[in-house]
Amino acid sequence: MIRVVAVASLLFPLALCAGSQETEMTRNPAVAGQFYPADSAVLAGEVDAMLAAAPGVELEGRLVAIQVPHAGYPFSGPTAARAFSLLAGMDDVTVVMVGPSHRVMVTGGAVYDRGGWRTPLGRVAVDEELAAELVAREELFQALPEAHRLEHSLEVQLPFLQRRLSSFRILPVMVLQPIWSEVERMGRALAEVCRDRGVLLLASTDLYHGDSYENAKRFDRLTVELFAGLDPKALHAALDAREAQACGGYATAVVMVAARELDADRATVLDTTNSNEVMGERGGYCVGYSALAFSAVSERDEADADALGPAEQKVVLGLARRTVEEYVRSGEVPNLPEATGRLAERRGVFVTLHRDGALRGCIGYVEAVKPLLEAVRDMAVSAATEDPRFPSVGPAELEAVDIEVTVLSPLRRISDPESVEVGRHGLVIRRGGRSGLLLPQVPVEQGWDRREFLEHTCLKAGLPRDAWQDPGTELHVFTGQVLGEQP
Repeated sequence: MIRVVAVASLLFPLALCAGSQETEMTRNPAVAGQFYPADSAVLAGEVDAMLAAAPGVELEGRLVAIQVPHAGYPFSGPTAARAFSLLAGMDDVTVVMVGPSHRVMVTGGAVYDRGGWRTPLGRVAVDEELAAELVAREELFQALPEAHRLEHSLEVQLPFLQRRLSSFRILPVMVLQPIWSEVERMGRALAEVCRDRGVLLLASTDLYHGDSYENAKRFDRLTVELFAGLDPKALHAALDAREAQACGGYATAVVMVAARELDADRATVLDTTNSNEVMGERGGYCVGYSALAFSAVSERDEADADALGPAEQKVVLGLARRTVEEYVRSGEVPNLPEATGRLAERRGVFVTLHRDGALRGCIGYVEAVKPLLEAVRDMAVSAATEDPRFPSVGPAELEAVDIEVTVLSPLRRISDPESVEVGRHGLVIRRGGRSGLLLPQVPVEQGWDRREFLEHTCLKAGLPRDAWQDPGTELHVFTGQVLGEQP
């Protein structure tokens, strides 16, 4: 949950602008005339000149995220322009801007969830639908637009976006110093709501702040190496240990988690500099700046990206078998084996029991609520004893029962039912508090086509057969790695 501590002036209501039909909330500029020009013509000319001067970069792969600085334009604007210059042609996009809070103490993520932001170049709308989904998905994110009123770290990015893109919306988010587990949760939630949408992630941060040019060079070299390594956990640990310095370092770690979930596998360093170098001097107060691009070069198949290897599969199936047998015989569960790598990740999982080819029990976690091995043990007990369609498995049945474990990918919301692939996708359909799920193997076993798969998932949810065609119905797909004892 978010806690906000601020002087009273920070919590005054945001300025309201009258629209043609209704009053909409609009955040007015806080640092125009300080960090960048307040005159629209001067501002447009300055931004255009910086974008034109940015060296052309042939970026390999699909652009997923950028990291940009947020100092005054004379200092960090040319560095930021190197990243923004890559955005040509990315219209009809939502830019999810994640930056630090310099004025308000927050825990979690403070989301500006409605209305719009104004700069001297005009007003930009907030993607209210995406904001609502993010806040609903992860409790660490809360709608707290008032926390953004005087913050500059995201505001200074807007004029670049306004001059580079012709059609876009924004989702501003501020974080401060979340612990690693919170960074991971927030990054994964961001990826989940952004997947299959036209979204660009933006991390806003400056680097070293201090009185030593030599320290600036030393710290910034390590910090940028950590950015480029695309290892958000290592970055977080270095920030905690003060081995790396970046005011928006934790915000950048959140974006890196999300970018990796969205298949980013390469970081390109576009520029590094500092205020001493920009001013042509050595000595005095020094702030570092960097710009990076995170791209997906080797687009991964969603079913294979997080697949368990043979040794991991053996551990999962062995645990499921031991759990069913021990619990049915004694009411006890086995100790969990040591979990590393994928086995320690939170994953959705289903455990299915068959006897003589017929279903004998099937229960699972749709969402990734527990580490994989713990989830397997829980669901093995549930499949054997808690499926309301069947009596509990008895000791005499154990030798005849076959066990199957399906390890799920994260749910991915889709807007086009035609994108459902029978034999590849599992399906979740939700509407009005009702939800139904069918695993990827079910339509194959039943001989259903796509339409029948959609219809039967609706029926599983207790909805009308054709509810999947209703605009108010949510469709989610996932992939599943099926591990079975039978060849």
